[in-house]
Amino acid sequence: MENNIQTKPMTVGDWFVTILILAIPLVNIVMYLVWAFSSTGNLNRKNFCIASLIWMLIGIAIAILVIGFVSLIGVAAMSH
Repeated sequence: MENNIQTKPMTVGDWFVTILILAIPLVNIVMYLVWAFSSTGNLNRKNFCIASLIWMLIGIAIAILVIGFVSLIGVAAMSH
């Protein structure tokens, strides 16, 4: 049976601390990974971190596509 601490809703204070920690550069990346892939801890925070990491990966993929597209346009414009 799951631990009550893992399944209980997070309080406003818990979310405040979570968002504060995630606002610190470099620390946020480590904490996203720790909270997302930890077998212990609150499931609400874990799911939030997993969803955030997915959005980050989508953003990185879109950025790579845009940079590649703009680079191709730049190379094509310089060759004429």
